[in-house]
Amino acid sequence: MRYSVFLEPVNEPEFEGYYYAHIPALDLTTHGQGVEGALAAAQELVEGWVAEKRAHGEPVPTEGKSLIAQIEVADALLRP
Repeated sequence: MRYSVFLEPVNEPEFEGYYYAHIPALDLTTHGQGVEGALAAAQELVEGWVAEKRAHGEPVPTEGKSLIAQIEVADALLRP
């Protein structure tokens, strides 16, 4: 089973070089150092989460087709 992972840099000085790893189909988020660290953390999180669901006889969601898109917001709207 495959799940999409959306990676995003953590924008906090004490976490420089870290990335958030979002797994939208499961509504899970973790983080790790660098892209590889974030992906490893996501793998570990999803495997543990799926094992827990299975242990309790709960269904595990599968992912349908994923799309990532962006929208643009005018800079003027973002200024205080």
